[in-house]
Amino acid sequence: MTNTTAAPKRDYRDMNRLMSLMTGDEKHGPAATSTLDALWVLYDRVLRVTPGTVDAPGRDRFLLSKGHGPMAYYAVLAAHGFFGEELLPGFGAYDSPLGHHPDRTLVPGVEIGSGSLGHGLPLAVGSVLGLRAQGLTDPRVWVLIGDAELDEGSNHEALAYAGPAGLEQLHTVVIDNASASYARHGGIAARFEAAGWSVGTVDGRDHEALYAAFTAPHPGRPRAVVARVDPKE
Repeated sequence: MTNTTAAPKRDYRDMNRLMSLMTGDEKHGPAATSTLDALWVLYDRVLRVTPGTVDAPGRDRFLLSKGHGPMAYYAVLAAHGFFGEELLPGFGAYDSPLGHHPDRTLVPGVEIGSGSLGHGLPLAVGSVLGLRAQGLTDPRVWVLIGDAELDEGSNHEALAYAGPAGLEQLHTVVIDNASASYARHGGIAARFEAAGWSVGTVDGRDHEALYAAFTAPHPGRPRAVVARVDPKE
């Protein structure tokens, strides 16, 4: 894992500047910006993890399944002091820890290597089960997926299992930019509700709405928040 001097925590207004330091993956720019507000609210107000607790057993775990176009993720991590912003301009270079897909062995605060779609939610389910097996029922597991990932059968299996299993520690954020290939009867929220999840649907750019949805109680059930953003063009 790369060790750099952590920068002081920055403000949301710094995000455009920090993201502009990373170039070379413009085709995934919309994928990155679609996640920005949800990521900011999570790291700024919800997740119980800091640069000093990235290895603590009692930390919250955040898994970025939507790992292609991770520029917003890197910017948010840098803004919250997980690593210094001097790494950002090297994004995608052969000798940079900040690859086009996040690498948990190189980037402080990253829990999984991701980018191949459909893996984050199953890994999150397994993480909750692993925590339970260790008697750790306080840490929460959060996973951010894209709506198109729900085309993957692995995600359907995971969400169908998590509801009946009562995985209350599990939280899923679905970034809905209308990029899925296959329509779902009743929409994304209905799919989770049918599997026994607690579900909320919000404007994915509204920080207060996101915070309220992320912190809503859901005893005995996993939680899914569908964050709607502008459709992918």
